[in-house]
Amino acid sequence: MKVLLLKDIYKLGRAGEVKKVAAGYGRNYLIPQQLAVLATPGALKSADYIRENAAKQRDALNQEMSSVAEQMEGLVLSFSARASETDRLYGSITTYMIAEDLSERLGVEIVRRQIDSQPLRKIGVHNVPVRLTVDLVPEIKVIVYREGESPETVLEEFESGAAETAAEVEAEVTEESSMVEMDFLETEADVSAEIEQDESVEEVTDFEEVEETETDTPEA
Repeated sequence: MKVLLLKDIYKLGRAGEVKKVAAGYGRNYLIPQQLAVLATPGALKSADYIRENAAKQRDALNQEMSSVAEQMEGLVLSFSARASETDRLYGSITTYMIAEDLSERLGVEIVRRQIDSQPLRKIGVHNVPVRLTVDLVPEIKVIVYREGESPETVLEEFESGAAETAAEVEAEVTEESSMVEMDFLETEADVSAEIEQDESVEEVTDFEEVEETETDTPEA
């Protein structure tokens, strides 16, 4: 079904746009929540007005939340948890827990639906997007560490692993470049050899033709 969006919807579209959605999603969520209406000819007449009005509201909200986005730059949240030997948690770090901690740190209410992530279920460093507006989606770093240890330990292991991965990628790129260069040189050598062989064949053929001409020439 096609609907006309009345509000900006993350990963779907902006107010005033017409989008094709699943019937259940439209009838059971978008329309009841007054986020969209059926894209009828009558509704489409108001699309320009909806689009212009939403743009003004969007600009004001982006300006208001830009300072919050700046506060989130480089922000790191840490959670301790019980985990197995394979680093899987006995439970999870939920979006509600992240939103609550983030709200306390920023002094601004962040709700769990703004945390664009699945519950975190492993020890490690996770990059988590936070939807402040449809345009402002900064990322924060969330460290999940084992009870009895420190978040610094997990961060050091993560940075060490990232450095090793970068070195491996660089080595692979260098190796591939060398192989490409060798293939090029081998191809160039093969081409040169073929050219020389062709020239030798031509010289032999020309010599044979000359001999035949001299043999066939009648004596005076």
